[in-house]
Amino acid sequence: MGTRKKVHAFVRVKPTDDFAHEMIKYGDDNKTIDIHLKKDTRRGVVNNQQTDWSFKLDGVLHDASQDLVYETVAKDVVSQALNGYNGTIMCYGQTGAGKTYTMTGATENYKHRGILPRVLQQVFKMIEERPTQAITVRVSYLEIYNESLFDLLSTLPYVGPSVTPMTIVESPQGVFIKGLSVHLTSQEEDAFSLLFEGETNRIIASHTMNKNSSRSHCIFTIYVEAHSRTLSDEKYITSKINLVDLAGSERLGKSRSEGRVLKEATYINKSLSFLEQAIIALGDQKRDHIPFRQCKLTHALKDSLGGNCNMVLVTNIYGEASQLEETLSSLRFASRMKLVTTEPAINEKYDAERMVKNLEKELALLKQELAIHDSLANRTLVNYDPMDEIQIAEINSQVRRYLEGTLDEIDIINLRQIQEVFNQFRVVLSQQEQEVESTLRRKYTLIDKNDFATISAVQKAGLVDDDGHLVGEPDGQGFGLGVAPFSTRPGKKSKSKKMFKEQLRPSTPPTKPVAFEDFKNERGSEINRIFKENKSILNERRKRASETTKRINAIKREIDMTKEALNFHKSLREKQGEYENKGLMIIDEEEFLLILKLKDLKKQYRTEYQDLQDLRAEIQYCQHLVDQCRHRLLMEFDIWYNESFFVPEDLQAALKPGGSIRPGMMPLSRIVSLGEDDQDRFSRLQQTMLPEGPDSVSFYNAKVKTEQKHNYLKTMMGLQQTHRK
Repeated sequence: MGTRKKVHAFVRVKPTDDFAHEMIKYGDDNKTIDIHLKKDTRRGVVNNQQTDWSFKLDGVLHDASQDLVYETVAKDVVSQALNGYNGTIMCYGQTGAGKTYTMTGATENYKHRGILPRVLQQVFKMIEERPTQAITVRVSYLEIYNESLFDLLSTLPYVGPSVTPMTIVESPQGVFIKGLSVHLTSQEEDAFSLLFEGETNRIIASHTMNKNSSRSHCIFTIYVEAHSRTLSDEKYITSKINLVDLAGSERLGKSRSEGRVLKEATYINKSLSFLEQAIIALGDQKRDHIPFRQCKLTHALKDSLGGNCNMVLVTNIYGEASQLEETLSSLRFASRMKLVTTEPAINEKYDAERMVKNLEKELALLKQELAIHDSLANRTLVNYDPMDEIQIAEINSQVRRYLEGTLDEIDIINLRQIQEVFNQFRVVLSQQEQEVESTLRRKYTLIDKNDFATISAVQKAGLVDDDGHLVGEPDGQGFGLGVAPFSTRPGKKSKSKKMFKEQLRPSTPPTKPVAFEDFKNERGSEINRIFKENKSILNERRKRASETTKRINAIKREIDMTKEALNFHKSLREKQGEYENKGLMIIDEEEFLLILKLKDLKKQYRTEYQDLQDLRAEIQYCQHLVDQCRHRLLMEFDIWYNESFFVPEDLQAALKPGGSIRPGMMPLSRIVSLGEDDQDRFSRLQQTMLPEGPDSVSFYNAKVKTEQKHNYLKTMMGLQQTHRK
């Protein structure tokens, strides 16, 4: 095992305009955070209330960008993971403090992506930099909601919901989730698609402290397996990276949770309390028992907490004075986590197939060395290899000659030959028994002497006489009915060769573009008509979406201008002095009209935006229909082209209606595409013109595909409900 090391703990402070500078201070080393509270004067003169705390951590991230957070927290963990070390990065803190933003980030914006997308990018980038290794990547996404396990990737069409509930299982190899789907990802874009698919399935809710509060603990796991491309190397390494986004702890008095949200908060606080108990036990060197099984969260993270793993904790806290009690609680948790030690070690395994090949090579070398020793000892050449077919046939021949008496003795060379000689004796004996039985069956009708009914029936049929001799066998030589040779049968006149009428056919087939135009006007005219209609509908929807987008942008610019005008009036009013009448602010007519205008503009914006969302869903559906028509048009053309110009003439009749061969049964070579249209060129240009550069292509492609898929499903469900009505 490796050497023990302590867990790294970092603190990230949520940016705020109301930062408590007098109560929260950072050390010069940027690794210390001091908290100061004023004494509560209501407790009297004798007051032993603690007012100062100091926490020593591995780093304090204040006003830190997503890039800096990743470089500080996660980069080294991921680098070591590709060398065979397990890694875990966990985000902990109060609800609304920024845990999900730190872990996942804003998936709508590439620049603001969090730790998890950046980990995926680093993994695939490092794979490209290691051409001597064959590395496979798999991912899974687990959600723990109200002490129940859920697979966030079970909505994929090839997975489906599990029949049996998922369970946590412990084995000598570690803890794993039975029933959790694990997905192979060969490229970065596939991994992002799985991440975004899981994110859309997470359970969130709203309360006073967070509009999009995560109501569950989520664990995104990346499994890495690296084999050497050198066949002689039988070792390979495995590792996994657990990225844990914990649900936030919350005080029910502040969040004012009710109903289902209250029940969720109770489960969240309970599991976080058990997590803290496990951390306290791990930090106490005298404790023998660690309560991992108290809840699903600690049980699932058993390997990560104090096990074979590089562990990093990011504690997210508020900077406001009103949240200081929860901030102190989070910092205490981070301090306790720093007391926990882990024992990371390289996870090495052995490839059984490569081990066999290496052992075979070693066996061959040992045989060569043994042959050298035989030669030095003046022993005759001894073959230690298993007998081949030629040697076995030679021994079989010697055994037969020995039994016939033409060979006096068989030379013995080694033990293998002795074993094979006895084996060939058995083979020869078995063959002779079969030959004797076959000769008897050809010459005689074998009847059991005790089967009196059969003997009586044969005598009545006249096949044997009363003495048991075969009828028609006067001199001991039997006779029977044979089959006349084919050469002696009455001959038939051989068929003359068929004469085929020569059909006019071009010596060289036309080019595919020329043939394709003919096909669209003749056999493929109906499919081409449907394709053009769907394409025109798609273009019309795209045009409407483009116009709607322009209107939305115009409304947005007008909203911004109206807001600027209102801000100008507000600042002017504050300079001139504000007037109130019975507690109500008095404003001039121009400012009132601007407020009404802003309200109408926002209403227009929401309406236009909803129309744009509906149009995008229709475009997605129309694009699906166009792709289907294009695919069928190309497939039908490919069949027609090959069968018209490459099928032999003697098969043309069979391909006609009523023939024995259906169209499409002939082997075909597929056409790749019809050529780019304007939309295809736009999609290609979009990839090269993204603002963040080519590294963001996979991120945005996965995001767009996930949104298109869910919009398509939403549209289809709406259509189904409409048909039912």
